[in-house]
Amino acid sequence: MQSPLPPYEVLPTDVSMEEMPRSTTVVVEETRQQEQQPPPRDHLVWSLFTTLYGNFCCLGLLAFVFSVKSRDRKVLGDYSGALSYGSTAKYLNITALVINIVIVILVIVFVSLALAGVFSPRHPPYHPYGGYGYGRS
Repeated sequence: MQSPLPPYEVLPTDVSMEEMPRSTTVVVEETRQQEQQPPPRDHLVWSLFTTLYGNFCCLGLLAFVFSVKSRDRKVLGDYSGALSYGSTAKYLNITALVINIVIVILVIVFVSLALAGVFSPRHPPYHPYGGYGYGRS
């Protein structure tokens, strides 16, 4: 069975085919929604650095996995899924960053207190029955 031919316009008699342009122009219009909204962020580089330099309790690795999922969804055109995975990756990165900052501050405080001698006893312990616990006084 033969498909029907598309409708053609009849050329006016005073126009010849040699005078007609030989190129075809195709106009592709994008929807306004795609023009206004930028694609969602996937935070892939931040997740990679969190994985390499601050992977506390594997939060950086989880953030990296969610970032890759977000990028895959963005490539497929699923912007709502990409936004969901990207925001999860962002919150995991923030959590890992805060925990790493707290750990660094605690290490600095404990090292500075140890160097200041706070943890070392300055004199022998006092014995409650008199003396300093080294025999009878």
